Amino acid sequence: MRFCPNKLFTKARNLIGIGLASSAAVSAAGASSSTSSSADTSSTYTTTTTSDSPSSTSSFPVDSSTDDDQRRKLCIIGSGPAAHTAAIYAARAELRPVLFEGWMANGVAPGGQLTTTTDVENFPGFPDGVSGSDLMDRCRRQSLRFGAEIITETVSKVDFSKRPFRIFTDSRTVLADAVIVATGAVARRLSFDGAGDGPGGFWNRGISACAVCDGAAPIFRNRPLAVIGGGDSAMEEANFLTKFGSKVYIIHRRDNFRASKIMQGRVLKNPKIEVLWNSEVVGAYGDEKSGGRVLGGIKVKNVVNDDVFDLKVNGLFFAIGHEPATKFLNGQLELDPDGYIVTKPGTTMTSVKGVFAAGDVQDKKYRQAVTAAGTGCMAALDAEHYLQEIGTHEDTSS
Repeated sequence: MRFCPNKLFTKARNLIGIGLASSAAVSAAGASSSTSSSADTSSTYTTTTTSDSPSSTSSFPVDSSTDDDQRRKLCIIGSGPAAHTAAIYAARAELRPVLFEGWMANGVAPGGQLTTTTDVENFPGFPDGVSGSDLMDRCRRQSLRFGAEIITETVSKVDFSKRPFRIFTDSRTVLADAVIVATGAVARRLSFDGAGDGPGGFWNRGISACAVCDGAAPIFRNRPLAVIGGGDSAMEEANFLTKFGSKVYIIHRRDNFRASKIMQGRVLKNPKIEVLWNSEVVGAYGDEKSGGRVLGGIKVKNVVNDDVFDLKVNGLFFAIGHEPATKFLNGQLELDPDGYIVTKPGTTMTSVKGVFAAGDVQDKKYRQAVTAAGTGCMAALDAEHYLQEIGTHEDTSS
């Protein structure tokens, strides 16, 4: 991750983001065109009609009284690497997918979490790196090139109880024979002075929520770094950062970790790691040598005696978990205890036949752009095979 002035981050966040979002920026209800949230010019979206082909393999009730103008073979919900990879594969298979990219879902614009980063250096095919916003803009244009229909509206709810499935936004209802959920997961962030991405904030200018993504950046090498958290993720990130930082602090608000014993042992035995118990970060400030453009240190408060002290670090990483974007499902798919969609091992199949999940919404371990793209490909292939089974793969008259 390379750091740039705030205006670049503002532009990146305004270009693209994750799937579910408010449709306030969208044109009137029922319109067949939608304004692109990326640097693309406005695109006109056409409708596709399929025949009413009830599933012969499902016990789901089938509703034959459907509006053909809103009927689709495949609907994709999301706008990150998983969603667009699924759209590209599905469109090339002539499934004519409709993709709801949303707008400012979970505080992020269409394109997913990549749009909140600067340079992405670990995505294959870009030896010199690529900005997160540019990468997702390319993915979006590739989806459009092969015929995917992109709608910049929020999916507010779904109905998977009968077929065709129903996908609702504030202005329309789309019926689909298959659905891919690729709404991602958002890293939890803390709020304190200097933590934001606006003026005076150091988000993406020293503060991050992904050590694996950003820790190798030149700005962090041979510099003191800090990690906030007390679980396994915090332990993993702290150990990882010792490869690059001169010293790594773990800041934890309690006097013990909730991480597994083996992970705690690795951290406590590492000579480059120091734990600040019973502590929390209450502020961040800039590096004087850079004119305050990047992080120079943080203010740490001891929660036992309320003492506040300065800690000079050039990187601060939140490792306090992620929140998958699954609330809109309203319990219609099986979720694990952390809210991630459960998929059948080795596939993207969910607990509802015909509904598939890809990307970080079903992956709480790897959470990388390239793994999300891989599962997006899997979901498209799984959906294609499913549609072949129920007899709607062949083109039908509109």
